[in-house]
Amino acid sequence: MKLREILVAASRAELYAESVPALLANDVIGTRPLGDVLGELPLLSKSDLSARSHAAFTVPLSDFLHYYETSGTTGPASAAPKADDDLIVNTLNIGEMWARLLSPDDIALILIIGPLAPAPYQFEKVFEYLGITSLRPSVDYIDGDYSTVLRLIGELSVNVFVGAPSRLLAMIQFAVRQGLPVPRFDRLLLIAEQTGPASLRHLSHLTGAQAMVGSFGSSETGTTGVVCERGQLHLQSQSYVFELLDEQGVRLVDGSADSGELVVTTLDLLSRPLLRYRTGDLIEIDGRPCTCGLALPVMRTSGRQSDVLAFSSGAVHQEDLESVLWADGLSDTTILNYMLVIHEDEIVCLVTTDVLPDSGWADRTARRIAHLFPCHHLTVRPVEVLSPLTTLSGDLGWKLSRVLDLGDTGAWSRLPASMSHVVKETLESRGVLKCPR
Repeated sequence: MKLREILVAASRAELYAESVPALLANDVIGTRPLGDVLGELPLLSKSDLSARSHAAFTVPLSDFLHYYETSGTTGPASAAPKADDDLIVNTLNIGEMWARLLSPDDIALILIIGPLAPAPYQFEKVFEYLGITSLRPSVDYIDGDYSTVLRLIGELSVNVFVGAPSRLLAMIQFAVRQGLPVPRFDRLLLIAEQTGPASLRHLSHLTGAQAMVGSFGSSETGTTGVVCERGQLHLQSQSYVFELLDEQGVRLVDGSADSGELVVTTLDLLSRPLLRYRTGDLIEIDGRPCTCGLALPVMRTSGRQSDVLAFSSGAVHQEDLESVLWADGLSDTTILNYMLVIHEDEIVCLVTTDVLPDSGWADRTARRIAHLFPCHHLTVRPVEVLSPLTTLSGDLGWKLSRVLDLGDTGAWSRLPASMSHVVKETLESRGVLKCPR
């Protein structure tokens, strides 16, 4: 019934004018298996949606409550306005899950910087729904002064953090540099960036909190996965039809163990339906039931396809590096954060640390990591600050790019001066081709 309803709505959108009306005319919905019905529709790519994002609207723009755009970290920005259907459904889906692990006595910090991103506003609505006090302070500059935020955390006894791991690490880095206490929390509800087990352990160690991926989704789709009290992400099957795509084809998520690129069909977004939308997110479905008792499928994120570093010697995933980088007990110096800068067969791993490392620390760390990149020369360089770098300007960005390939046009210009100097100095000392000035 929900699929029929969303297809009827989609038939009013220009984006689906060539596919949906014919499907409705055949009247196959309800008489054939769901996978067969969806198979009559084409897959929708990110590039196709970006090029025609307004064509997905089924109502005039004036009927939406707020206008947002995607962050643009994986391609050109798409329109992602929110109507009441979107906000209500997402608030209920997230709120009912978070109610299992939060209480009205909690005080939540929402630390998300991005004027056009819907996430901060959405999470405010969730905490209002739960009757939980929240605050959303500003930061003076994207890499800058967290003094006010740290003061508020202490004065208000904030115990829940909601935001991207890179933003939390930047705040911790600022506290360490200023000689201030590292903020402590009870729970971290992390969003937006790929955060694997090693990263969760690292953030838990730094803050004393239970670290979990709080929710999963995008500005386009809304929230497709939400965490339970056991720290497991559950697909929100009541509001979406989920499929997986790989070299073997496309198939419905049925709760059994599986993996692939997540394909999403929205069931509740009548004002801006997405049909068989290729998210670019790689996920795994854990076929075992969760001990929390929910029947919703358990999923784990594997990052985006663009998060995998493909080299001639093999692929390197973010989790591969972080498992080595943040292994326990290997040094008295803690790596707070990192970024890889690639220049042909050279890799510079920029890191921030909690204390000033000794003279041989960087070489020892490089030797520990080097086996992951057998066809590259790896150098580790400590820096004072790691800037969140995105395809947006630095002032707007709120997600950290873990990898910057200097073969990409314009990549040098995206490096802040302090980081650019370290990278150039390192590459030139290696005798590689002169870097641009």
